[in-house]
Amino acid sequence: MAAKIKKGDTVVVLTGRDKGKSGEVIKIVTADNKALVRGVNMVRRHQKQTQTQTAGIVAKEAPIHLSNIALADPADGKATRVGFKVKDDGTKVRVAKRSGDLIDG
Repeated sequence: MAAKIKKGDTVVVLTGRDKGKSGEVIKIVTADNKALVRGVNMVRRHQKQTQTQTAGIVAKEAPIHLSNIALADPADGKATRVGFKVKDDGTKVRVAKRSGDLIDG
């Protein structure tokens, strides 16, 4: 099945403590159906000192389940579902169901 959310997409959080926030997808973990979104689902972790990093408490993103995020519509930035359309030249592109705009240029 084709991926509806990809790295670099802007997504909106649908549920949880970060509901309504939006951010860019940094990484997709397909094995767990999760994604890392910049600035969303921030957690604080204790960092051990290494040769390159100092010790301390570091804030970083934790993975969020794909069912809890939705693609942001290119037209207005609100959450939208994703459909697929085959163009005349045979390429398959993603389409926002809300506005009908193409997502993959």
